[in-house]
Amino acid sequence: MGKKESIDVLVQGGKATPAPPLGPSLSPLKVNVGQVVAQINEKTKGFAGMEVPVKIVVDTETKEYTITVGTPPTTSMIRKEMKRDKLRHKKEEATIEGGDIGFSKILQIAKAKEDVLMSHTMKGKVKQILGTCLSGGVTVDGKDPRAVQKEVDEGKHKVE
Repeated sequence: MGKKESIDVLVQGGKATPAPPLGPSLSPLKVNVGQVVAQINEKTKGFAGMEVPVKIVVDTETKEYTITVGTPPTTSMIRKEMKRDKLRHKKEEATIEGGDIGFSKILQIAKAKEDVLMSHTMKGKVKQILGTCLSGGVTVDGKDPRAVQKEVDEGKHKVE
C-alpha cells in the first residue's frame, strides 16, 4: 500500500471544475482530474447552490482515490433555506440585512448537521444554529435569535 495524499477543498454543490483549486492539486498526483471532478459533481448534486467540503484521498502508487463529502457549512444551509446569496454584511455605506427564517427550518438544519455539531443534545444543536443566525443578522419567525434561544430553554418550542 502506497503513500496517501489528502486534498481538502470547498466546492459548489454539483458544479466542481478542473480549475483551481482542484486541477492544480490533483494534476501532480497523476490522477484523471476529469473523472474525479465528475464523481465529485455526482456526489454533491444534492447540495446545489451550497458550498460543500470535499476530501479526496489519493494512493500515490496505485492512483486509486476516495472522495468523501462532508455537510455544507451552517451558513450555506441557512442561505439556501432563505433563498439568499449572502447573509448580513457591511459595505462602505449600507448594511445589507440577513432576512428571516422559520423555526421549522432551523430544526431541519440542526437535524441535517446532527453528527457534526458539538452539542450533545438536540436542544443545544438548535441553539448553535440560532447563534449562527444571530451572527448573520437573520431573524427567526420575525424574532431576535436570542429571544428564540430563551424560548427553547423555556420549552416553548418542541425540540426532539
